[in-house]
Amino acid sequence: MTALNRPSVTVEMTVALRLATYSDLPKLEWYGQYTHFRALFRRTYQDQLQHQRLMLVAECNNFPIGQLFIQLNHSEQRVSDGRKRAYFYSLRVMDMFQGQGIGTSLIHEAEVLTGDHGFSWATIAAAKDNIRARRLYERLGYHVFGEDEGKWNYLDHENRMRYVHEPCWVLEKRIELR
Repeated sequence: MTALNRPSVTVEMTVALRLATYSDLPKLEWYGQYTHFRALFRRTYQDQLQHQRLMLVAECNNFPIGQLFIQLNHSEQRVSDGRKRAYFYSLRVMDMFQGQGIGTSLIHEAEVLTGDHGFSWATIAAAKDNIRARRLYERLGYHVFGEDEGKWNYLDHENRMRYVHEPCWVLEKRIELR
């Protein structure tokens, strides 16, 4: 056998969907890729404890390889109003696991969770330059109902203010109550 004829191995892995725990917070930084979101992750987790948000993770071998956060109440009522509309955001799946249905599963589970909380609508934003995300959301039954300037800011792990400008489409879907 030569280096050009390396055998391949197919690996089947179980991915579990669950709410994030405190021990997930450092792991959500994905080995430094999202360290700048450390304070955001901690604040979101505190909001989860206060029933303001939910942090859904896709876990494989005790490591979160995907995430989707849910805002149950937001200052902008068309996005999330605390009663009928929940806002899904920060959908991420590690590059090596993309295209395996994990993002779709996270969205479906988020819909079930919000439906269980009595919400009948889900909203989600797709950056205007992220065609893949918009296609995924539309394939899952979401439709564009507005635009957002996409300007927001946050304090990073070094306590520096970071400014983001990411214009996006805002999509919505009526979800089934259970």
